[in-house]
Amino acid sequence: MAEATNTTEVKRGVRKERVGEVISNKMTKTIVVRVQRRYQHARYKKVVTGYKKFYAHDEKCEAKVGDQVRIEETRPLSKLKHWRLVQIVDRAIDVSLVVV
Repeated sequence: MAEATNTTEVKRGVRKERVGEVISNKMTKTIVVRVQRRYQHARYKKVVTGYKKFYAHDEKCEAKVGDQVRIEETRPLSKLKHWRLVQIVDRAIDVSLVVV
């Protein structure tokens, strides 16, 4: 006997999320996000800061350099893009607009 489920929504696997800083937005609909990771060195036990760059899809071209953004893993969109922009967590202050 097969059981019928009442839910019409199919639950997908949990997708990875990262928070990082936009370091480039010069490409069309693509941003480069630098994600910081802190970990303890295996031998020397010193806390080390590691960085990794992710290419993310920005459909509306709304992220600017310096913004803190949340990105989510997605299907491959190109050779390098496997992430997409979920939200802009914190906007960067535009220095050119600040009046002294």
